[in-house]
Amino acid sequence: MDAANFSTVLVLGTILFVWILPIVAIASSNKTTGREKAAWILAVLLISWFAWVFYLLLAPIKKTP
Repeated sequence: MDAANFSTVLVLGTILFVWILPIVAIASSNKTTGREKAAWILAVLLISWFAWVFYLLLAPIKKTP
């Protein structure tokens, strides 16, 4: 593997890691459960990082007693 291919793989791997990081963070979070967690993950998949920022600011939507 030459240097150009290695750097391409490194950049693509970094982009993939950064893209998957919010999904893993939401999936492992205790802030939400069930359908609400699934909705946040779908929002991150469809809207991307903006949804993760909203998740960090707004989750959980409904306070548990």
